[in-house]
Amino acid sequence: MKQNVGKDDFVKGFVPQHTHGSVDYTSIEGGHVHQCLDVTYPPTITEEGNHIHYTEGYVLFEDGHTHHYRAWSGPAISVGNGMHVHYYDFYTSVDDGHRHRIKGVDQPAPGNK
Repeated sequence: MKQNVGKDDFVKGFVPQHTHGSVDYTSIEGGHVHQCLDVTYPPTITEEGNHIHYTEGYVLFEDGHTHHYRAWSGPAISVGNGMHVHYYDFYTSVDDGHRHRIKGVDQPAPGNK
């Protein structure tokens, strides 16, 4: 395997220390949404031999407030060509009397496992 793997490199197997990014919107609550720009922590190996990613951060300020989140992704899903993604589905903190749901799929990263 190459020593320096970039975000567009197709790689068979597992790439240690990779991360994923995502750009998404929250559910509509209280008549508004927030944008969520996220980058995960490096992978954590699961007991089943797959991997997941931890993430935490804030959604963008909107409607006079923000929300915090801490969450784990689902396991890696191979999308072919030596790349994989993760599904995520979590809720933000309760602020201003409500919370938002954030769900989707992050950006592909090198490695099919």
